[in-house]
Amino acid sequence: MHLERLTLILEIVGHKGEASVADICEHSDLPKASAYRLVQDLVRVGLLEPVVRGRFTLGIRLKRITQSDQSDEALIEQVAPTLRQAASRHGAAFFLSRLRGREVEIIHVETPDTGVSFLHPGLGKRPLHACSCSKAVAAFSPSLFDFEKLDGRLRAYTEFTITRVEDLQSELAAIRQRGYAECVEEIERGMASVAAPLSESGPGKAMSIGATGSVRVFTPDFRQNLGSQLTKLAREISRSDHFPSEHGDNPQCSHTSSGQESVGG
Repeated sequence: MHLERLTLILEIVGHKGEASVADICEHSDLPKASAYRLVQDLVRVGLLEPVVRGRFTLGIRLKRITQSDQSDEALIEQVAPTLRQAASRHGAAFFLSRLRGREVEIIHVETPDTGVSFLHPGLGKRPLHACSCSKAVAAFSPSLFDFEKLDGRLRAYTEFTITRVEDLQSELAAIRQRGYAECVEEIERGMASVAAPLSESGPGKAMSIGATGSVRVFTPDFRQNLGSQLTKLAREISRSDHFPSEHGDNPQCSHTSSGQESVGG
């Protein structure tokens, strides 16, 4: 019965595009209190998302499940050429990340073909509070954090890792304002990265592109300039005809290859 009620709510919201609790009650036999509680359950797991004036729409997590054109293979095919060009232009490794469940993973990396030594981020999961690729996603999906339960639980990878909840909240607010995230020696000493979400809403907010390099190269001015460029590139990708529209463990990977050093992203 509980699963049937949750499914019914998703069907109502899906058919209407947006729906309030009152709309759900009108199209079902659910009492208002029960409908509200079930809607909040669906919001907490990402199957519904709140919009304006007490209305709800299908959540990004449900859209990712149902839209096959957002598979890793399809996304990489769409984004890789842009990252390849950027890697050659800047002489740094560029990566594509996406939200999977409640964790962000780097799923693809493009490296420069110049033969110059560069830092490679590797593939795999990254902590939400410490890497640019994951902070860029988390800033626009704050429901990923249960801030009330985070106090004292944010792992410090280096002395520069954010470990205080209030500092993390300030960092996410700054990312939303400037449009991109930074990681400066928060995962590993000597390395830095910059990343931007593909968009600030819709499916693109669950994905990010970025670049990583030595702190000697990724100076504050370099990061600011690169952040602006990444934000522009991300918007171009998310607005492309083939990109899906809004409607339609150990964070450090040991992968290395010759001439490359594996680091966090």
